[in-house]
Amino acid sequence: MKVGDRLVSPVCGTQVIVVRPPKKAVAITCGGAPMSRLGEEPAEPPAGTAVDRERGTLMGKRYVHPGLGLELLCTKPGDGTLRADGLVLEIKEARSLPSSD
Repeated sequence: MKVGDRLVSPVCGTQVIVVRPPKKAVAITCGGAPMSRLGEEPAEPPAGTAVDRERGTLMGKRYVHPGLGLELLCTKPGDGTLRADGLVLEIKEARSLPSSD
């Protein structure tokens, strides 16, 4: 995985771009199914797998896992939950700017 890779979910409409690749190889899933690169044949989720809808994805938000160094930018929202090696990715909080008083 490298910066600029576009990943799509096979079970919902989520699409993301890799902003910062992880420090080590990880399995990125959305909705409980492995994500694939845009234009590649998506991996089929196991039959009978329920879509993981714990949290949906929001367009324009960055999803991070600080421990892995991973950062993804959501370009198309969906119902699925983004996970890296089974851990839920959190929305990156905006940094506050210093006061100009």
